[in-house]
Amino acid sequence: MFAPLLKKLFGSKNEREVKRMLKTVQIVNAFEEQMVALSDEQLRAKTEEFKARIAKGETLDQLLPEAFAVAREAGKRVMGMRHFDVQLIGGMTLHEGQIAEMRTGEGKTLVGTLAVYLNALSGKGVHVVTVNDYLARRDANWMRPLYEFLGLTVGIVTPFQPPEEKRAAYAADITYGTNNEYGFDYLRDNMAFSMDDKFQRELNFAVIDEVDSILIDEARTPLIISGQAEDSSKLYTEINRLIPKLEQHIEEVEGEVTKPGHFTVDEKTRQVELNEAGHQFIEEMLTEVGLLAEGESLYSAHNLGLLTHVYAGLRAHKLFNRNVEYIVSDGQVLLVDEHTGRTMPGRRLSEGLHQAIEAKENLNIQAESQTLASTTFQNYFRLYNKLSGMTGTADTEAFEFHQIYNLAVMVIPPNKPLARKDFNDLVYLTAEEKYAAIVTDIKACLAENRPVLVGTATIETSEHMSSLLNKEGIEHKVLNAKFHEKEAEIIAQAGRPGALTIATNMAGRGTDILLGGNWEVEVANLEDPTPEQIAQIKADWQKRHQQVIEAGGLHVIASERHESRRIDNQLRGRAGRQGDTGSSRFYLSLEDSLMRIFASDRVKNFMKALGMQSGEAIEHRMVTNAIEKAQRKVEGRNFDIRKQLLEFDDVANEQRKVIYHMRNTLLAAENIGETIADFREEVLNNLISQHIPPQSLPEQWNVAGLESALNTDFAVQLPIQQWLDEDDNLHEDSLREKIMAQLLVAYNEKEDQASAEALRSFEKQILLRVLDDLWKDHLSTMDHLRHGIHLRGYAQKNPKQEYKRESFTLFQELLDSIKRDTIRVLSHVQVRREDPEEEEARLRQEAEELASRMQFEHAPAPGIEQPLLDEEGGEAPVAVASEPVRNDQKLGRNELCWCGSGKKFKHCHGQIN
Repeated sequence: MFAPLLKKLFGSKNEREVKRMLKTVQIVNAFEEQMVALSDEQLRAKTEEFKARIAKGETLDQLLPEAFAVAREAGKRVMGMRHFDVQLIGGMTLHEGQIAEMRTGEGKTLVGTLAVYLNALSGKGVHVVTVNDYLARRDANWMRPLYEFLGLTVGIVTPFQPPEEKRAAYAADITYGTNNEYGFDYLRDNMAFSMDDKFQRELNFAVIDEVDSILIDEARTPLIISGQAEDSSKLYTEINRLIPKLEQHIEEVEGEVTKPGHFTVDEKTRQVELNEAGHQFIEEMLTEVGLLAEGESLYSAHNLGLLTHVYAGLRAHKLFNRNVEYIVSDGQVLLVDEHTGRTMPGRRLSEGLHQAIEAKENLNIQAESQTLASTTFQNYFRLYNKLSGMTGTADTEAFEFHQIYNLAVMVIPPNKPLARKDFNDLVYLTAEEKYAAIVTDIKACLAENRPVLVGTATIETSEHMSSLLNKEGIEHKVLNAKFHEKEAEIIAQAGRPGALTIATNMAGRGTDILLGGNWEVEVANLEDPTPEQIAQIKADWQKRHQQVIEAGGLHVIASERHESRRIDNQLRGRAGRQGDTGSSRFYLSLEDSLMRIFASDRVKNFMKALGMQSGEAIEHRMVTNAIEKAQRKVEGRNFDIRKQLLEFDDVANEQRKVIYHMRNTLLAAENIGETIADFREEVLNNLISQHIPPQSLPEQWNVAGLESALNTDFAVQLPIQQWLDEDDNLHEDSLREKIMAQLLVAYNEKEDQASAEALRSFEKQILLRVLDDLWKDHLSTMDHLRHGIHLRGYAQKNPKQEYKRESFTLFQELLDSIKRDTIRVLSHVQVRREDPEEEEARLRQEAEELASRMQFEHAPAPGIEQPLLDEEGGEAPVAVASEPVRNDQKLGRNELCWCGSGKKFKHCHGQIN
């Protein structure tokens, strides 16, 4: 009740912020006379002076007025452009980590230079983010003279850039690039083989141009790097031929061996395990068929993937039975849900198990890709110490910007008042009538020599409009957001008298439409223009400019309403830049998708009540209200989808931070001996706790299981039962100390055989390899957990809480697996003095091969697009997807329970239920 009164008395928050910043603008203006008096060298020297003052403790906020004055003066001298006072307010808004909403033509690119220059003085780097590569190159090259005049370096990051060139671009004071490239480089950095291979440094400060497009429109689709695995069908087929030659080892309850063999099957935990004879036998067979080099061990780091295939083959033959766990239909293996007995089309087992079953059944073996790394723009950009953005349309999404990114939206006053006239919407019964009215409007504008921009929501609509105009013999140009550079040139000339341009809503965004056309583009198209030619081009442009203004400016026609009011406002904003005249009109029909789905019945009844005839249009506030209500409904749904994606990815993001921190710490460390020692102690403690429960009686101890587990995990054969028989005073703690002492003796022998330096290097390589492989497997598991988690809602469980709970359990298992597998590999492998160098070269080669097969996707998130329940209350469609599989050589986390330790194999033998 009191809100309107308080607003009238004190002004809105935005108005109060503008008043606060105007005081700083006055200080900046007071510096102007002083800056004008400086020579170019003296003005340039200000940059080094500012850096020195920062080093002495002065803050960027304290430097802001003088630094802005320096940037403004440099802009005048280098670019011939002086920052307006409202542009100074925009620069302050960006520096404070907010979003500056500025109307089209208000000079957002120039505004950005103020905050970019100030924050680049810290020496920590500034990232300018654009929506496409063309804009990144254009803006960088446009503003480069200004920054270089002030002594700062500028870099541009682009796809497929040579590594050294990209590294140099990130090392520059100011870096330009697209949101996709920044995000992918972040993921690549966290797959790097060494610190020297990384691109990005600290994520300090980012200025996002068209911030609504990047942080809102593209937030629903995560960034994914996937690795296309090599075709391993021959490997699966070859191993499938070898598996029947292995014999199962069978024991009686008393432990008496009735049938010696090569592997054991534990049906209770659904695990198989090769024994020593089995390892030796399979190594011999693999060597015979050429899959294993002579004298090499399956436990060598580069052969662990081969061992994965062997175990997958064993499980396929011994644990998975046709018409029980799966059926074969139309040449495909379909898994059977053990709870319902129904098949699960599209669901695949991980870790090569599905391919092993396909080989067993002599079917076509399907190769798949695997997610190697993924993130969302929401979580990537929240990594920056400070984030800001610019756009012409952000206020309608202010709530989402604040809730998701903690970014406030500041509406910057225009330099000149808006003169554009926005006409009411016209609604027709049919699309045919609507298009006819649009053509009539176009003809009327062209008769007055006015430029016209027709905005469409889809490429299909733009092509339909083009065909209608061709039938009428009306010359026009069509932009479909495919060729950014060509479109930017066309859209720049869309303001010429009588120009007609059809564009999808986003085509040519980032380029202003100047009334009369862009004379600078005309000059740029000349090879060596003379001063006379330039003067003539300017004079011709001035005539055209005045001609268009007198005709009424640019007229924007929209063929339909977009599902977001913000996109509609962007289209309107094409006209009326910097106080220019202009107009806009939206043409709608009841057949438009938005009207048909959300608003048609009520409006159609209203139109019928008015007795409307074919070809007539309705222009009424009730229609506009119905449309806006429909748009708010769609905006709310899309916000829910983005919010749901973030809530799910937040879980993964916390895990991602932990893993990436571990990885970076590992890369930076010279010696990880203490870390390995900690791993060894923890793995041993877990083993002992599993087989000798705390505070239990000796009769409850599983000594034989402990001996077997120590042999599997630590490659030592210890006579624990004999120790206990010989020493009645040996209890749990003293037994632990005695075992640890023996483990250290065995490990020290490895160090003596090679060298401390060789072993330390090898430890680092193995841990890096294990961590990467298990993390990739974990991502796969998380993907599939998310795919089916919404079904928990039918069991009266909260899917998000279930996802958090289960993902936490999986992450704990991941951390345990990293420690256990690192120790297992280090214990089994034989390190030679030359091994570290050989292994490093091999790993680097494999990393390069993997990089060459990487696929970079900005694709919909799995299991997110579907709501948990259909809006009408029915069941939402079940999200199904094929499970990514790994065919590259690596250690899989799901093969790590060979030891018989009692830990389950992903609870259900690799099946994601």
